[in-house]
Amino acid sequence: MKLYDYFRSSAAYRVRIALNLKGLAPERAFVHLRRGAQRHDDYLTLNAQGLVPTLVADNGDVMTQSLAIIEWLEETSPQPPLLPADAAGRARVRSLALAIACDIHPLNNLRVLKYLKGELGHSQEDADRWYAHWISEGLPALEAMAKAGAGQFLFGDEPTIADVCLVPQLFNARRFDVPLDDYPTLLRADANANALDAFAAAHPDRQAVPA
Repeated sequence: MKLYDYFRSSAAYRVRIALNLKGLAPERAFVHLRRGAQRHDDYLTLNAQGLVPTLVADNGDVMTQSLAIIEWLEETSPQPPLLPADAAGRARVRSLALAIACDIHPLNNLRVLKYLKGELGHSQEDADRWYAHWISEGLPALEAMAKAGAGQFLFGDEPTIADVCLVPQLFNARRFDVPLDDYPTLLRADANANALDAFAAAHPDRQAVPA
């Protein structure tokens, strides 16, 4: 198995966490997004979108999109489970994960911020305000969604796919100095997750970054 990732990509960070939780240690390939490695022809043959992560299975199957990869890991390496046993619980966890991965993260990823500053000519201050606005739109709803079913984690007392998505999102919110004090449910889940080795080892600061 081989994982193509970038140390600060939220999507790749999710997959690193899930792999660690499953006890899997794939070969790693660093795709330097800021140097444009994702647009090289050899990478585009693996991932036509030119995004990270990409996971190549032992049998050669190529998978893209972080949540699709995590669902594949859940099906092929079911222990420990990252989804609840009941259908309603699974739907609830997926809704939390998708609120982050589909509604918050896409507006704030690197290519969007680069386009704002490059093609549209906005300043770094403008880009920071854009980022903070969409985080501040999304996190209150996520807090409200999670509150009823949360325990030590976003849903119950074991980490799920929802926590796998939450931790990278809050890491990036802190990078942009977005206040988080109004989200105690999210902060509790984030703190408990980051206390686990699987989450801590996936942190961007603990990844090897080529010179």
